[in-house]
Amino acid sequence: MERIRKEALGLVAIRYDFPAILKDFAESPQDRFPLLSDPDSLSIRSHRLASVDAQCDGGAGRRMLVWGRTGRAGRTMNPRTRAFLRILAFAAFSLGSTIWAQNPATTAAKPLPSIRVHKDGHLLETVDGRPFFWLGDTAWELIHHTTREEASYYLHTRSRQGFNVIQTVVLSEFNGISEPSALGLKPLIDNDPRKPNPAYFDRIAALVDEAASDGLYVSLVPIWGDKLTAPWGTGPRLFRNDNLGDAYFFAHYLAERLKDRTNVLWILGGDRPPRLKGMNNEYLQAMGKSAGFTMEQDWTPIWREVARGIEDGLGRKPVIVYHPQGGRESSSVLLQNEPWLSVNGMQSGHGGGHDIPVWEWIARDYATSPAKPTLDLEPNYEDHPYNPWPDWDPATGYFRDIDVRKQVYRSVFAGACGVTYGHHTVWGFANARNGSMNHVDRDWIDAMQRPAGRQMQYLRALVESRPFFSRIPDQSVIVGDAGRGGQHIYLPASDLYATVDLGNLKASRIRAWWYDPRTGIGTLIGIVDGGTQKEFHTPSYGPDWVLVLDNEAAKYPPPGLSRRERLIID
Repeated sequence: MERIRKEALGLVAIRYDFPAILKDFAESPQDRFPLLSDPDSLSIRSHRLASVDAQCDGGAGRRMLVWGRTGRAGRTMNPRTRAFLRILAFAAFSLGSTIWAQNPATTAAKPLPSIRVHKDGHLLETVDGRPFFWLGDTAWELIHHTTREEASYYLHTRSRQGFNVIQTVVLSEFNGISEPSALGLKPLIDNDPRKPNPAYFDRIAALVDEAASDGLYVSLVPIWGDKLTAPWGTGPRLFRNDNLGDAYFFAHYLAERLKDRTNVLWILGGDRPPRLKGMNNEYLQAMGKSAGFTMEQDWTPIWREVARGIEDGLGRKPVIVYHPQGGRESSSVLLQNEPWLSVNGMQSGHGGGHDIPVWEWIARDYATSPAKPTLDLEPNYEDHPYNPWPDWDPATGYFRDIDVRKQVYRSVFAGACGVTYGHHTVWGFANARNGSMNHVDRDWIDAMQRPAGRQMQYLRALVESRPFFSRIPDQSVIVGDAGRGGQHIYLPASDLYATVDLGNLKASRIRAWWYDPRTGIGTLIGIVDGGTQKEFHTPSYGPDWVLVLDNEAAKYPPPGLSRRERLIID
């Protein structure tokens, strides 16, 4: 990197591969292109692929770096290879084998704008006033369970799939304190919250920076809930009502370490309620009681100290959302008046059926005062077994892409500021090294390309293709009980009839579309007169569809496309 800086060059691209690919590269007798490699990587060192030498070829206003290879003696580039490299700057056969570089002044990525709550209290925006639709992915164990190469693959893939928020945990759930991470690091020295391991937090900072380069925000969970509630969870129970200073110290340290990053959001709670007192959830109360807590238990003072530590460490007010355990009681029920809570969170979860009425919970939160954005932070995960607690009946199967789409679309159309997707295998990065739980049916690499995960971008594209801050949830346009939504109406089944009161849309002529949530393609139905009731019939295939109704005078592009994209197509 020092050589790059001395040459006044900035990196544009680098490739990461898994150990098996590197092994094949190292053992191949054929000539390969040289590469720049990470000398700290165990895989690189084990295959003798370490490289530190660079050659620079000039060009008009730019340079290409072709990195020498020191792992084997006697390898040189012939002229034909060099000429081919000049043409194919992105030809990559292994880790960073070629890199196209330009002056940093023209290639350095700008910091992502900070996020804040919009003035209406229901939505999010960037500090420069642009819409921000939270499209998250649950990568709870990203910090603890991935190598550098795996994390890079994950971040880059999710970025390409249209996600903009990655939810991950610092003190992670499953032995995240006592067991080293995939990089051999523990977060705390002697399990002491006042003795953070600097190397572990350097890795977090690097991961946040890499996410920013992929256009991603990282929503950090500083402390998973079991670190307050153990033995309700693995623990250990590090934070208690009698050591509040530890919670503040730890949160302050973490936030101060990241205070210069603009792409960090915060999640408290970690799959636990903030208190047992005043809850109306017998299951959660029983869980707490079985762990030795009384029904008067209140962890809220601990979370207040965590929130205060974050704000003091950053030197500015953060965006904080609370992630409770599954059930009807979102954070609005128990924390609505907490001044540190920016966004309400809920978890419709994986154990209550295929059609949990999350839209009703969103509507409840939307109507609260003071107004706060709300979203489902953990709907049913794709490929999660249906209600596996205490025992799973394989006959009930798994939640698949249709189940995910039904939950996320209905929550957003009910008024949520966004939504989070999750895959049952990806959140824990299940593989041979990390193990698995709850009947996973594939490893995380395979799961990165599952249908619902690739389809989430079409929800975001749909929302962003229409006026953002003026949208409001309004179920009154639906006559009867088909689907949920307003200008966008989600219909969860094919061959379904829905009657819509077009008079509520205040337009004399309306352009109607069917929007396919599997492909992101809008198909024009036609122009209909406003001011009347109109019956629409979903296509016979699908199964699910979105009915998009536009004021014809607004001349919006097809749903899912921006005006600029329409100009390009036209």
